[in-house]
Amino acid sequence: MIVGVPREIKVDERRVSLTPAGAAAFTTHRHRVIVETDAGSGSGFSDADYREAGARIVHKAAEAWSRADMVLKVKEPQPPEYHLMRPGLMLFTYLHLAADPRLTRELLRRRVTALGYETIQLEDQSLPLLAPMSEVAGRLAIQAGAWCLQSRSGGRGVLLSGASGVRPGRVAVLGGGIAGANAARVAAGVGAQVTILDINPTRLRYLSDMLGAGVNTVMSNRATLEEEITKSDLVIGAVLVPGARAPRLISAKTVSRMLPGAAIVDLSIDQGGVAETSRPTTHTTPTFVRSNVVHYCVTNMPAMVPHTSTYALTNATLSYALEIADRGVLEAGAHSSAIRLGLNTYDGKVVHPAVADSIRVKPHSPWDHAARPALRAAATVRSE
Repeated sequence: MIVGVPREIKVDERRVSLTPAGAAAFTTHRHRVIVETDAGSGSGFSDADYREAGARIVHKAAEAWSRADMVLKVKEPQPPEYHLMRPGLMLFTYLHLAADPRLTRELLRRRVTALGYETIQLEDQSLPLLAPMSEVAGRLAIQAGAWCLQSRSGGRGVLLSGASGVRPGRVAVLGGGIAGANAARVAAGVGAQVTILDINPTRLRYLSDMLGAGVNTVMSNRATLEEEITKSDLVIGAVLVPGARAPRLISAKTVSRMLPGAAIVDLSIDQGGVAETSRPTTHTTPTFVRSNVVHYCVTNMPAMVPHTSTYALTNATLSYALEIADRGVLEAGAHSSAIRLGLNTYDGKVVHPAVADSIRVKPHSPWDHAARPALRAAATVRSE
């Protein structure tokens, strides 16, 4: 199989989907790797590093797309890249389609086989390819939130750690997954007063044991959410429903009742955000103020630390990408329930149920017995 690695073009995105070591793993499996020039420069990898790993460097994005059987990316295709997608192309990246119906329609119209990192799911319900970036984003959330709370950012002028004789800042974390747990750990580590809310009592017991007495765990419901959100200096939104839009837990009315100069860091913004007042922002202009509350809604927070993030991402994605390259997507999915759940679109049809629900169509599985022979034939890949 030929694997293409284009340079990311999303604003301020400096990660790359594959390290040179990852490229070497593909060549060891007798696949070809094509890397667009300077694709890895933002993460600290040179074209020479990729050449040494056995990859071929091309100078135009169109070459990385057109010659590839499978394109590996970090972020979802941007509008200027839509024309590069074609029938039968495999695309493996973060997609977040439930919050992006336009991209969903493009993938369907162009009959792209699209797999989302964020919907690869193990039998224990964990999300192994979302976990490393969720960990990074959760840890960065407190750093970003502390900046938002500074008076020069429009915030309350609160130091999360407090000071001698002055109470620490109060932090509410909505969601006890990987991102939420890491945000709570860092917030407690700097000395903030932290509460983490979740709807799963088993998860809350685990978090209580793991995070210790420095973090309060609270069962999430309308009353507890309202109380914690309106009393906190900093609210972290870290709720995820795999493949689906994030639930809107914070109404505009609740935002208006928050402390003046409080901050919301919405880590769920890739999936639409947890607050009615949230909208996507960039690293260049990361915040806006609404109802006297500072909102930080950057859609690719781990790009702030691209070197760390790229290594963490390749560590997680490589085994799945190799299995897809070795077997083809249908055979790989037949052997792996995680890969089956990762498939979002195939041959002009929506496969993932949550994505289908977001655009109100019925999901279609390419593993249905009647369709399998024709689809297997269509999945034949080229090699050079």
